[in-house]
Parts: sequence; C-alpha cells; structure tokens
Amino acid sequence: MGGMTRPTGPDAPRLPALSLAVLYTDRLEECREFYRALGLDLRRERHGRGPEHFAAVLGGGAVFELYPASGERRTGAVRLAFAVDGAAARPPLEPGRHLLTDPDGRTVEVHAG
Repeated sequence: MGGMTRPTGPDAPRLPALSLAVLYTDRLEECREFYRALGLDLRRERHGRGPEHFAAVLGGGAVFELYPASGERRTGAVRLAFAVDGAAARPPLEPGRHLLTDPDGRTVEVHAG
C-alpha cells in the first residue's frame, strides 16, 4: 500500500500510528451500510450535545467515525484503504485488491484476505 517501506530491526524508530479517522457525509445511513458491509462494527454514538454519529474500533485500536456533514465540516476528498476478511464482506469479496466507491463517491481501496 502506498509504496513506502517500513524500517525494521531492533534499532528501528517507533512509527506513529493512526488513532482516528473521521468522515463527514450527507449520506450517513448509506455510508454506514457501505462500511458495515466491509466488516466495520459501526455503533451509534453521541458525545454530550454533539451530533449522533457512528464509530468503529479498527485493528490496532484506531477509531473510524462517520459524522453528518454540516456547516464547515463538509464531505471532501479522502483516500482510504482497508484490509478486510473478504469472506465476511457483504457481498463476499474474492482475495486481492478491489477499488470500491462509497455513497459519497470516495474511492475506497479494499485488500481482501
């Protein structure tokens, strides 16, 4: 993915890890279904008086959230890639690389195992 190589070995520096990714969408339910079909366990949440949204914890502990777009928080261009269990996806995905399009038109690279 991305063509980058990661330093390895006992002296390799500890790399930063993604901890949160938030997508804003005008199609909250459609996006929730799209990402759930890839195997993300999206659960409904609300923090205080904030908007209701969906969140899933990914491998490694990163959190992926879908929020309703509003005001200055609009849908925008993002590149995403997920490694998923292809057999658990709906519909099932053959092993390998797939380019899918979410309901907002974002290209989502999916590596099915």
